[in-house]
Amino acid sequence: MRFSARLLAAGAALSMLAIGGASAQDIPAFKGLSDDQASDLKAIIEAAKEEGSVSYWDTVIQPTTNDELSKAFQDYYGLPGFKINYTLSSTSNLITRVDQELSANKITIDVASIASPPWTLERAAQGDIVEYHSPQYEHYGQIFEAGLGKDGYFAFNGGYIFVPMWNADNLDFEGTSLKDVIGAVDPGRISHGDVAKSSSYLATFIGQRQVMPESFFEDLAKMEPVFILRSEQIASGLVTGEQLMAYSGMPTRAFQYNSKGANLKFMLPEEGVVLLPQNTFILRDSPNPNAAKLWVNFILSEEGQTILAANEALISGRSGFQTPLPEYSPAIDTLKLIKVDWASINTDDLQAARKDWVGIFNP
Repeated sequence: MRFSARLLAAGAALSMLAIGGASAQDIPAFKGLSDDQASDLKAIIEAAKEEGSVSYWDTVIQPTTNDELSKAFQDYYGLPGFKINYTLSSTSNLITRVDQELSANKITIDVASIASPPWTLERAAQGDIVEYHSPQYEHYGQIFEAGLGKDGYFAFNGGYIFVPMWNADNLDFEGTSLKDVIGAVDPGRISHGDVAKSSSYLATFIGQRQVMPESFFEDLAKMEPVFILRSEQIASGLVTGEQLMAYSGMPTRAFQYNSKGANLKFMLPEEGVVLLPQNTFILRDSPNPNAAKLWVNFILSEEGQTILAANEALISGRSGFQTPLPEYSPAIDTLKLIKVDWASINTDDLQAARKDWVGIFNP
């Protein structure tokens, strides 16, 4: 009788895990899970189905990549047609939007990904980010140890860097150091990410100040850079020949333009790079908390990371991840990183650093 009872219970559990006409065994998200884990995931999926949608905002992911992610998300959980609302924003605009929603206690965003570690750490400390222990976090221990995420609160869906970049059809440049940028092109023919308006460019400036003297930035300012906010526009300026060099070039954009026939090159400077983690988190009081958990789990999974790396050339923080684009998005442990203690930097520090940059460059 006991044996029969166990068989009946097991059969009932398996029937419970049927989703959308398919058994859990056929749904990728259930692979490798224990019975308890599968039961927990089934409950979250059912609750997400009741919510009906998820809203996520990001500062890098392009609409075509979102289309691929959305389809893969639906397949991953066996949720055909699940509604995914995506918004692409600049870093500063997204920070402003999140701060406004939090202040007004009117949250419309479920998941946000923002490359501003000090700001994200402050939000977590103030209780604005949901404490959620994603099962994917076990693969992100190295970034938690490096201070590029916070276990139980956020990892990053992808990291990116800003480095010198140029169009090889228009400029013959073979520099290896940030110092080689000085005088490489005539004044007015170099672009620079607008630190006055962007938190991610600001974070890069903060890191580079640790390895470069102030005189370097003063010499860079004498090159009369054109200040641009969006990374897509920086790359576009190189392709059209409007600028000959970009100080704040993004390998992601080099990959995307080169796939269309451009010849953009970039340098990983010998001084190192500042890795900007797109910290991915769930906002407190989000309208679709269960769908948000599913999105976070998916975007940090090997499937989600592969799509992001292959389409956006983002750098994965997932341990053991095999990047499909090593030239544009190298494995994180192959990069020489400029180490920044983000946890020690607060809002006042950010404002002071931005003021210093404005004083040097006078944008």
